[in-house]
Amino acid sequence: MYPSDRQYTKDHEWVKIEGAEARVGITDYAQKQLGDVVYLDLPEVGRSGKKGESFGSVESVKAVSDLYAPVDGEVLEVNSSLSEHPELINKDPHGAWMIVLKVAGGGEDLLDASQYAELTK
Repeated sequence: MYPSDRQYTKDHEWVKIEGAEARVGITDYAQKQLGDVVYLDLPEVGRSGKKGESFGSVESVKAVSDLYAPVDGEVLEVNSSLSEHPELINKDPHGAWMIVLKVAGGGEDLLDASQYAELTK
């Protein structure tokens, strides 16, 4: 159910680490809990943050939720297409990445796909 090429946080973000870069999004579980996503507030390129810090927010018809960084790093890229089409999060949560980080550490306690599936049972 959850792609095995990613790692997951207990806050329901996924991270796909490729070398020194990490793509970040929210999980299918998270988007189902939120309902229809209508707006995303994502950070500026160049912003640095620590694992567990909020890097933005996602607004749905039900609620506004913070997004938390799964690793330490600097924002290299923001998926600007999500600003115009936030509903892509609902259609393809594991394909619709939000940001790309230059990883600076902090990924030691991420969950693998089976651990995350167990968490969300």
